[in-house]
Amino acid sequence: MASNRGVVYLGPGKVEVRSIDYPKMVNPQGKPIEHGVILKVVTTNICGSDQHMVRGRTTAPTGLVLGHEITGEVIEKGKDVEYLNIGDLVTVPFNVACGRCRTCREQQTGVCLNVNSARAGGAFGYVDMGGWTGGQAEYVLVPYADFNLIRFPNKEKALEKIQDLTMLSDILPTGFHGAVCAGVGVGSSVYVAGAGPVGLAAAASAQLLGAAVVMIGDMNPERLRHAKSVGFEPIDLTKSDKLEELIEAVVGVPEVDCSVDAVGFEARGHGAQHVTEAPATVLNSLMAITRPGGAIGIPGLYVTEDPGAKEEGAKQGNLRMRFGLGWAKSHRLYTGQTPVLRYNRQLMMAILHGRLPIAKIVNATVISLDEAPRGYHEFDTGVARKFVLDPHGMVKKAA
Repeated sequence: MASNRGVVYLGPGKVEVRSIDYPKMVNPQGKPIEHGVILKVVTTNICGSDQHMVRGRTTAPTGLVLGHEITGEVIEKGKDVEYLNIGDLVTVPFNVACGRCRTCREQQTGVCLNVNSARAGGAFGYVDMGGWTGGQAEYVLVPYADFNLIRFPNKEKALEKIQDLTMLSDILPTGFHGAVCAGVGVGSSVYVAGAGPVGLAAAASAQLLGAAVVMIGDMNPERLRHAKSVGFEPIDLTKSDKLEELIEAVVGVPEVDCSVDAVGFEARGHGAQHVTEAPATVLNSLMAITRPGGAIGIPGLYVTEDPGAKEEGAKQGNLRMRFGLGWAKSHRLYTGQTPVLRYNRQLMMAILHGRLPIAKIVNATVISLDEAPRGYHEFDTGVARKFVLDPHGMVKKAA
């Protein structure tokens, strides 16, 4: 039998590369399927959402194979797969979606009704998302392949841009979704909370959509320097408790047209409170600075259970939000998993035609599968990098 290795969560702060089962054409309940493909993983990325689990901030079980950002080569397909061929290079949405249910038909693939018996929505290698094995591995099964996968039109050219195209599985569509939901358009003033990879992707998306000015806030000096180096206006949140003052110093008024939360539930306070965990602080600050009638895109992750929360209510996902402020200002708040299939084809074309150098913007850093534990450790320290795993050395060879 063919071998396989993957990145396995072993408890808070600990991941290892271990031997795992080679994928079979069965779903997590053991039922045989014929609509899937087995991929040789070309790239698979470490995501901030993975870090929430590895920090012990979710109910993720030990033994979970991590990884939901996958690009791969088809090496085996079920008899019901009609439109993909062996050897195709494909991008994999992190959403597992059936393509048949009501929500999938409405392009709400982040909340597919058929791939997770516990709740709406499925994902690879993630807690409470249906039990689908993760893709930080050498090989992985992808179900409902004809619906979910997009084949790159030219394999050779795609490999030349693989460090950009690997971002299509999650962070680029997620950042784009945040910007679109926030109503970003030509001439918009935009504030993005969080200068990690998703925040940088949201900022790049805002520029692509025509924003006049894009500010990005963080407390990490390295991330702020990098954000400035790739063309965004950095906002140092350690400088003031009031985000309005920091915004006004840049644009002359204490408000923006559009804002994006790319931080999520592990947020910390601003100014003197920047070392204190405050899970609702980003949402509250965005309601304070977003203009009346404006919108807030919230691609940052919020969980139903956070066993590591400092606040008792936050352990069950309850936040101290100033919802009345958002109501009074007629804000529109958009939350939830990004429906990747709604965006990834047009973003692929923007990359292939040189409009979106996302690998440079998020500082893609390629490492081997065996170096994954080091990548997790360094990413957790706040380095301004997006780690891309190269399980078979194909990225290195293409470079």
